[in-house]
Amino acid sequence: MQTELKATTPLNEWLSYLENSHFKAIDLGLERVKSVAQELDLLTPAPYVITVGGTNGKGTTCRLLETILLNAGYRVGVYSSPHLLRYNERVRIQNQELDDVQHTASFAYIEAHKSQSLTYFEFSTLSALHLFKCAKLDVVILEVGLGGRLDATNIVDNHMAVITSIDIDHTDFLGSTREQIGFEKAGIFRANTPVIIGEPMIPQTMLDRAKELGSQHFCRHLDWTFSQQGQSWTWQTTQSDEKVRWNFLTDLPFCQIPLANAATALAAVQKLPFEISLDVVKKSLAEVELIGRFQTLKPECLAHLAQKLNRHVSQLPQMIIDVGHNPHAARYLAEKLTALKAQSSGKFIAVCGMLKDKDAEGVLEPLLSLIDEWRCVTLGGYRGQSGEQLFVTLQQVAYQYQQTVQGGYANSVAEGVKSAVEISNENDTLLVFGSFHTVGEFLTYSQE
Repeated sequence: MQTELKATTPLNEWLSYLENSHFKAIDLGLERVKSVAQELDLLTPAPYVITVGGTNGKGTTCRLLETILLNAGYRVGVYSSPHLLRYNERVRIQNQELDDVQHTASFAYIEAHKSQSLTYFEFSTLSALHLFKCAKLDVVILEVGLGGRLDATNIVDNHMAVITSIDIDHTDFLGSTREQIGFEKAGIFRANTPVIIGEPMIPQTMLDRAKELGSQHFCRHLDWTFSQQGQSWTWQTTQSDEKVRWNFLTDLPFCQIPLANAATALAAVQKLPFEISLDVVKKSLAEVELIGRFQTLKPECLAHLAQKLNRHVSQLPQMIIDVGHNPHAARYLAEKLTALKAQSSGKFIAVCGMLKDKDAEGVLEPLLSLIDEWRCVTLGGYRGQSGEQLFVTLQQVAYQYQQTVQGGYANSVAEGVKSAVEISNENDTLLVFGSFHTVGEFLTYSQE
């Protein structure tokens, strides 16, 4: 199959090849991928590189940084993962996804020159670096895929590292404690470069690593903070050196991403060596958005789904999608739902699908008292979990916390959504969450 693949080969065939070309789906380590990157001269994809790691909040933090830099007039590329609907979402250049042919041509280039077997993520990372280098960008933003120290993105020496949050996730690879996970994520730090940390309870291993490298760490609560005040919010720092752009920012507009992630992005902006005005920051906050992060779907996005379900759009419940899939994300989701429920008279219905290697108990527990009706759904693939098993887990968690749950399970996201809509009205709220796969399948179903 390898010799048949060309620059003109369809993207889906290339992706199928990448998924099966290495003997392990996840094979952490930098030796193989770095040696290929060196051979192809891909280790400097742009004059300035920002690497963003953390348990949650990476995507939204990358998105706001990207928006600010673009509005300031810089040429920017972003590499992120996973995708929701299309592989093309993983690489953005000047806020645009690339055509299939650009990806397949890049894949063909990597394939023709690589000397090592590569995983899907390693191959796609090299391809992104190649595309960025060809585009002659000012800044590249790399979102860490898993951990940090051994993640393929870490082959590039960044000029700034950003950590959004630290919580327990991917324990098979990163360890089972915050200190172990903090050490792995601190692997993206570089000597004598800015390190921005948005996690309020910083593991000591992370601080130790920053000190060992002489990194210029800029930490939430220690060096900067933020607070909400009425219809706006503020960001401020206790530092007063020449490397801080603004000491105190007031009347900042709320945005469509979690405030903690927005504040972390602003902390990063303080240390960037670029001309960026306060007007650009405020404009960017007002317009930034990212699919699947506690996103309320607009009526025009639901027209096709309404037709498919034999309803008028006005008869559908309010629909929210969220890609959160670990306890930290679930706690944030619970906070948002609590505020929303205080203003609603309707039922809250959840369509939830999770991968079997995730902490389902930790995700479900914060939401028990907020959801009136559940539909647990089956996700496919080797990591997928059946809706029936997830519903059993839900019942066990409810019993443990002396609560009861209403609902059932379905064999697909589509079936779960149909069932949920059948028992809902326009006063209700329907939440689709639990995994990128869950939200991606829902969006595909609602648009096809």
